[in-house]
Amino acid sequence: MAVIAVVGGPGAPGATTTALALLLAWPLQPGRRVLLVEADPDGGAVLAGALEGRVEAVYGLRNLAVADRRGLLAQTIWEQLIDLSPEGDADRLLLPGLTDPAQAPGLAYTWEPLAELLHGLEPQGYDVIVDLGRSGATGPSAVLARRADVVAAVVRTTLRGLSAARPRLAALAEDLASGGTGADALALLPVGEGPYPAAEVSRELGLPVLGLLPHAARTARVLSDGGDTTDRRFVRSELMRTARSAADQVQLLVRRRRQRLAPGAVPLPAAGAAAVQAGQAPPAAVPAVAVPGAPVPPAPAGQVPGPVPPSVPTPGPAAPYGGTLPYTGTLPYGAPDPYGPAGPAEQPSYAPPQTTPPVITTGPVAPLAGLAPQPAAPAPFPAHVQPQQAGAEWRPSGRADQADQSDQYSPQQPDMTDRQNLVNGRYPYNPGEVLRAR
Repeated sequence: MAVIAVVGGPGAPGATTTALALLLAWPLQPGRRVLLVEADPDGGAVLAGALEGRVEAVYGLRNLAVADRRGLLAQTIWEQLIDLSPEGDADRLLLPGLTDPAQAPGLAYTWEPLAELLHGLEPQGYDVIVDLGRSGATGPSAVLARRADVVAAVVRTTLRGLSAARPRLAALAEDLASGGTGADALALLPVGEGPYPAAEVSRELGLPVLGLLPHAARTARVLSDGGDTTDRRFVRSELMRTARSAADQVQLLVRRRRQRLAPGAVPLPAAGAAAVQAGQAPPAAVPAVAVPGAPVPPAPAGQVPGPVPPSVPTPGPAAPYGGTLPYTGTLPYGAPDPYGPAGPAEQPSYAPPQTTPPVITTGPVAPLAGLAPQPAAPAPFPAHVQPQQAGAEWRPSGRADQADQSDQYSPQQPDMTDRQNLVNGRYPYNPGEVLRAR
């Protein structure tokens, strides 16, 4: 359906916990899947937190930097996913984050292709939740927030939390308005820890509220530090019920923005639009895409045709976030191109490879298998050692009185001459002894 970015701020308001709650509570239609991407430059937290270290830290975002340089980004991402679905049917997936903040500079040129890849997964039946943490909405990774359909900011309803969030939310809204999909993509997910209600927070910050998450420390600890997510008490907890309502509000906001940006989109139902205006949960989830196998009605006259098949994610002229313009073969100011017009541009395919299983859960399989092994290190000082002939005995030229001192270093001794410098009538060091020490 869409790409949702979850951002935090100072004081650890709970962006990763909220993103994980949305992953487990996200409403899925038959054949749809949801993917959580830990894109926080400060490092991921799910492997050591919710998964309690049960999965080795060999999978994740850090492997995509090497794959992108090799042109294998779209193929490698499927080898890094972990199944988090309680039933084990691989419909709720995780792309683990970095294990060290020092790995973030290596992804400076990978964020842009990764953002395009995540948007290309939508025709394949994937919804994407991107956890940007407290610093992912700035710097090179900010392209993930600019390309997102909705940016949900997690804030705590305390004076300290709201004071720290106000300038950052203002800067983020300005960035989305100038270089992103629009400032109306930004919304709030407040955590009710302080005394300020959601309506007052929305009025002071000037942003809509998608849902007020309860400050349930015991339930949130299952998502942050590990626990049984299949327990009935956890599934029916207030936190998960609020997360499901917030997910419905996120989907309605995505449809409202796409209806505004794409005139050919399907309009919202009256009941759902009234629920959004009233700030309540919708009566029922509206399908985001056509169910596989269902007939597609013809497009009315004057409107853009329906979506292309999922295997060919070609951006159409009515794409809400732009696309690539065809190259006409003409240079600026009408100058003809000496190389002639170019052919139709080849569109990248983000479809998962058929021969590769979409999910790898556990196991000692090394990511990016197939890299050439490094050659063995050469022997030290190979040009300074000459093998001695059999039966030969080393003697310095003109120094027969030192034969008894050099017998113990007779193997592998270079030829020496009297022209070399002497210290008190002796060589300053024995070359054979230096090689043996090393």
